Amino acid sequence: MDKKIRVMIIDDSALMRNLLTRTLGEYDQIEIAGTAINGKFGLKKLDKLEPDIIILDLEMPEMNGIDFLKERERLGIKIPVIILSAHAQKGAKITLDALALGASDFILKPSGTDKSIGDTKRILYEMISALAKPGSYLSVDIKNKIPNLYKNDFEVNKLPEVDISDYLQPLNNIPKIDIVSIGISTGGPNALRKILPLIPEDFPAPIAIVQHMPSGFTNEFAKNLDGICKLSVKEASDNDILKPGRVFIAPGATHIRFEQKKLANVIRVEKGNPVNGHMPSCDVLFESTAEVFGKNAVGCIMTGMGKDGADKIGNILKQGGVTIAQDQKTSIVFGMPKIAILNKNIQIVRSLDMMAQTLINIVMYSKI
Repeated sequence: MDKKIRVMIIDDSALMRNLLTRTLGEYDQIEIAGTAINGKFGLKKLDKLEPDIIILDLEMPEMNGIDFLKERERLGIKIPVIILSAHAQKGAKITLDALALGASDFILKPSGTDKSIGDTKRILYEMISALAKPGSYLSVDIKNKIPNLYKNDFEVNKLPEVDISDYLQPLNNIPKIDIVSIGISTGGPNALRKILPLIPEDFPAPIAIVQHMPSGFTNEFAKNLDGICKLSVKEASDNDILKPGRVFIAPGATHIRFEQKKLANVIRVEKGNPVNGHMPSCDVLFESTAEVFGKNAVGCIMTGMGKDGADKIGNILKQGGVTIAQDQKTSIVFGMPKIAILNKNIQIVRSLDMMAQTLINIVMYSKI
C-alpha cells in the first residue's frame, strides 16, 4: 500500500479543524497527522507529527500564520503550506503576504453551505496531491493514453515522466510580437514577482496574465506587482487599451478576451462559465490571443495544477506565434506546462530564472 500523505492542520477554530479532519479523512490517500491551535503549537508539533503538508490559517492568537511562515523560513523547513484565507480585502492582502513568504497556494474558507464545503474538500485534495507527492505518477502508456487521460487535476499532475525534448516543436523564425499572454496558477504569484520586475520599461508589447485567483484578490495582487515593477500593472477593466509597457491581470471570476477595434486593440472582461474549472481561464486567454493577434503573439504557460491553457496555447503555435513553457525543476506544480508540452504545443522550455530574459530576447530582439 502506498504511503499516505500526512496533513497537519493549524487553525484556532475548533470547528474548522474538525471540518477539515472529517472531510479530508474521507480520502484513502490522506492521513490527518494532527492539528494545532496556532503557529506556536504547530512548530512544536512538527518533529513529532512529521507532516508532508501543512494547512495554515492566517489570523490566530500568539503566533499567526505570517509569523509561522517567517519562522518556517528562518528554520529552513521545506514542508509545503496551503493557506486557508478569508474573503475580505484584508484577507487578500495578508494572503499575498503569505504567498510572498513561501506558501505554495491558498484556498478560501468554506462559507458553510454543503456546496462550499464540498468544493473546498475537492480543491484541497487536488492541492495536497499535487504539492505533497510531486514524484508520484500514474502507471500509463503516455503516448497512447494522453488524449483520454484528463479525468481530473489529480491524474493530470501524476502523469509519468517523459523526455520532453521529444515533444518540443521547431521555432523557425520569430515574428514581430504585439502581445505576450501568460497563463499561470499554483506558485504563480511568486513566479510573477520574479519575472515582471526584470522587464524593462521600454518593453514594446503589452502583457496579459491569467493567474488563477478568486474575485477580490486580483486587484490587490496587481497593486502589489505595480509597486515592484518598471511596467505599469493593473487589474484589467473592460475596454482597456492594449498599450506597450502595461501589464493586465485578469480579474477573478471573469474571463478576459481581446477585441480588435478600428483605432486600437482592447481587453474585454466577460462573465461566463468556468473553463477547465477556472474563471479566469488560460485557455480562454490563449484562444483569444490567437484569434486577434495571429502570429504576432507569445503564449507562455507556467507553473500550475491541471491542464488549463495546455490545449489552446496550441492555437498560438498554429498561427505562427511563439509558445513557451516553464520547466519542471522550477515549477511548483508541473501540471499545466507539462500537458502543453506533451500535447506538442510548445517550442521553448525555460527555467523561471531565464523566463524574463527569454521574453525580452524574443519581443525586443527577435532571438532566443
